[in-house]
Amino acid sequence: MCLSTYNTDYQLLLSVLKTARKRMGVSQVDLAERLGNTQTFVSKCERGERRIDAVELVEFAEALGVPSIELLSEYLEQRSRQGRLPRVRKTKRSR
Repeated sequence: MCLSTYNTDYQLLLSVLKTARKRMGVSQVDLAERLGNTQTFVSKCERGERRIDAVELVEFAEALGVPSIELLSEYLEQRSRQGRLPRVRKTKRSR
């Protein structure tokens, strides 16, 4: 699994997040204020200079007034349209 912010899947997630922000008519400055952070923080997150974890993704969604499951569903739908299948990890069986 690649943890790079330049990973195709991660870039897609950022695109979904940025599109949602714009669709809601929220500027980076407004979003930063709602998050209690700076515009620079939001900008770095959207550009992939700073990685967003799952908790922060939920916080971004809440600050935008969008259900986090909606953002994740949009990401998964777009990922599926690109022909990207979910990764299945093999686990060792206990004996």
